[in-house]
Amino acid sequence: MKIRIGLAITGSFCTYDKILKQIELLTQKEYEILPIFSYSVDQTDTRFFNAKDFKQKITELTGHKPINTISLAEPVGPQNLIDVLAVAPCTGNTLAKIANAITDTPVLMTVKAHLRNNKPLVIGISTNDALGLNLKNLGTLLSTKNVYFVPFCQDDSVKKPNSLIANFDLLESTILEALNGKQIEPVILTKY
Repeated sequence: MKIRIGLAITGSFCTYDKILKQIELLTQKEYEILPIFSYSVDQTDTRFFNAKDFKQKITELTGHKPINTISLAEPVGPQNLIDVLAVAPCTGNTLAKIANAITDTPVLMTVKAHLRNNKPLVIGISTNDALGLNLKNLGTLLSTKNVYFVPFCQDDSVKKPNSLIANFDLLESTILEALNGKQIEPVILTKY
């Protein structure tokens, strides 16, 4: 039976090429990917991607239209639609809301609905404020049951000393470990 991965994408637009690469690799290995978009991903055109084009690319790769409303996200838990949920990239805003149980986007509703089933949540952090005001939220989630992190490091300790980014090449390995109830180690890398 295929592993069913919910892949929740939030607004760290500069990492989308890395995420698309991982989706391609995962679908080639025949994982089933259910995409979930935050409102900013669903509606924002950026210098990296046009929202409509990005949505079309994700739909083509996964065979599923992204979940892009809270009402579409809510059934994920009760209907047991996924085995593991990965929020990748996970912005600081989303990280803070997960840590504080705020449910105001499709991604956050999916997180809430999924965690109620005591299944693994994988976070691929990508934020400029992880080592600033968001550090307390990072600490909270690092010590939360069923929450696992894709190994991460500072991406530019000189110009952006509070910034952390996940090594998205370790997404699949992190997911597989999380499905076995284990955090892949080391979780803190010295460099990407």
